[in-house]
Amino acid sequence: MGAVGVGFVDCHCHLSAPDFDSVCKGEARPANVMALVVVAEQSGEFEKIMQLSERYKGFVLPCLGVHPVQGVSPGDQRSVTLKDLDVALPIMENYKDQLLAIGEVGLDFSPRFAGTDEQKEEQRQVLIRQIQFAKRLNLPLNVHSRSAGRPTISLLNEQGADKVLLHAFDGRPSVAMEGVRAGYFFSIPPSIIRSGQKQKLVKQLPLTSICLETDSPALGPEKQVRNEPQNISIAAEYIAQVKGISVEEVIEVTTQNALRLFPKLRHLLQE
Repeated sequence: MGAVGVGFVDCHCHLSAPDFDSVCKGEARPANVMALVVVAEQSGEFEKIMQLSERYKGFVLPCLGVHPVQGVSPGDQRSVTLKDLDVALPIMENYKDQLLAIGEVGLDFSPRFAGTDEQKEEQRQVLIRQIQFAKRLNLPLNVHSRSAGRPTISLLNEQGADKVLLHAFDGRPSVAMEGVRAGYFFSIPPSIIRSGQKQKLVKQLPLTSICLETDSPALGPEKQVRNEPQNISIAAEYIAQVKGISVEEVIEVTTQNALRLFPKLRHLLQE
């Protein structure tokens, strides 16, 4: 592995699916990816993620958290409940010293998941408890905010969350700038090449607030095609084009941003 600050850091990906074992074994590494920040959505994935982080120490960096949408299959998803969190928290507590961050947490106000005020309120309560958990452990938050950009940023702000990554933000640039003012970072996926919203977002965001992610297996350069960590260079190339700078500068700045956002990253990379 090269010196810290030379390669890409994929700040948000989902690698607990068995078909991703090969990525960890080497596919991501030749593409100049030096770290994969792997997030969880539900407690059922926690053990697998911790095993991956043990097996690929200093390369797979674990985040545990409870996502606002829970489900066993894409056809069977529902809004999160406090019961889901109650199952997860003791496991998160157990692994707290090994975690890079708490995630994936957040709000998802897509009508099919949060059609009622009660569901939205329960999502808020689940998020508040995870913000408090992260603050107690002095860990950053890896945050989902689909159809809930402003409510998520407001809640994080109210709760005093300071180290925050808003992944694949789907809101307006003006709302994102509220996050920038709060000191939050925004990670950009390869799907930027087909998303007018993400392109507008990157035009507005200062490079000092941008990180890179793939959200593998989702948000790849092509719709409905499995995304992989090596596609992270596609996001970097697009950002370089928009900002009129070199790809090298994008890699350098986004990796330094990741090191600022995740204080434990430097130490974990050297393990």
